[in-house]
Amino acid sequence: MRCKRLGLGAALAAGTLAVTGLAFAPTAAAVVPQTATIQATCSIGGSGEATLTATQSGTTATITLSASEITAPIAIAEDSINSTLTMVKASGGTTAFTGTENPAMAAGDGVSVGPLTGTVAAGDSLEANGGSLQMQVFGITITCTANGPQSPGPFVFE
Repeated sequence: MRCKRLGLGAALAAGTLAVTGLAFAPTAAAVVPQTATIQATCSIGGSGEATLTATQSGTTATITLSASEITAPIAIAEDSINSTLTMVKASGGTTAFTGTENPAMAAGDGVSVGPLTGTVAAGDSLEANGGSLQMQVFGITITCTANGPQSPGPFVFE
């Protein structure tokens, strides 16, 4: 009887250690880097640094763009900008991220759009330079383009 209790106790201890190890194990990022910056110029709103933040869940990825130096020319209501961010694939071609999510912005506020959603494959390496962000605001198209490569480098998806 004592051997059975000892065996059960050892099994419980091993299980507890395994669960504890999983709880403290570092989580792997699905996209690397998760944040990058670009210098961008827009047809309306000016130019300056923009931050891109990427996430991934399977083949679905999202990118949010925010810029304090690129500003809204007029007040813009929440979720009223129709945005398409086109990223260039290292292997050739492009991937589009689309959406209508944005916070409300007063005239002169920094621009923020997203999360914009797109489809990625394992190993995709996406760069903003050579692509564009097109925003439809009250029927007017505003186009922003990168002035050089993103830093610290392209987004690479798992």
